[in-house]
Amino acid sequence: MSGIGPMRLRGRSFLAFALAPELPVVEWLAQLDVWMRNSVGFFVGRPVILDLTSVELSGAAIEYLVSELETRDIRIMGIEGAEPDKLGPKMPPVLKGGRPAAIDGSRASVSREPPQAPRREGTSLLIETPLRSGQSVVFPNGDVTVVGWVASGAEVVAGDSIHVYGAIRGRALAGLNGNSKARIFCSRAEPELLAIDGFYRTAEDIDASLHGRAIQAWLEGDVLRIAAVD
Repeated sequence: MSGIGPMRLRGRSFLAFALAPELPVVEWLAQLDVWMRNSVGFFVGRPVILDLTSVELSGAAIEYLVSELETRDIRIMGIEGAEPDKLGPKMPPVLKGGRPAAIDGSRASVSREPPQAPRREGTSLLIETPLRSGQSVVFPNGDVTVVGWVASGAEVVAGDSIHVYGAIRGRALAGLNGNSKARIFCSRAEPELLAIDGFYRTAEDIDASLHGRAIQAWLEGDVLRIAAVD
């Protein structure tokens, strides 16, 4: 056909969050509902992979799970660890070769432009202004320090530890790339969620006696510990 030029194809890589369900699936979905109530909008606009490498589900069970996630506004872009012949034609594609540290390590990302640009120093990121609701800071290379508060609906995600010289009212997720030695420190604890290396506690799981106090959080085995430091 004349007049039609060559098609240009370019590769792109994106950060995708992996959801790894556990059995029984119904109980896992109930736990997910609790988590989402304390982290409203966390998955909105974010690509999500369904990681089935640790469970064995029938094709019907996978379809049920994908459907249930869609009712929670979680759109699955691909499935890892499933046999292609188990999936129906309308299911997301089977993916292979995913890596845990898939975050672009060349830069930090901040949504809804903060009032002042963050300053990056070595393997740490310094945010010199508070984070308002809806803002998200992701820095996989090291520590994040925030001079000010983290508002409800805002989040800080760090490859290593998080230090907040103010109140945490939103979400703080440390140890992003598997660093179980990471810690979270803040001057005033009022968080929606704290997490280290994938282990988390929501506001409902944090001792009421720690509310409003300076705290540190760390991992002890598979348990996220929180203690006052004042």
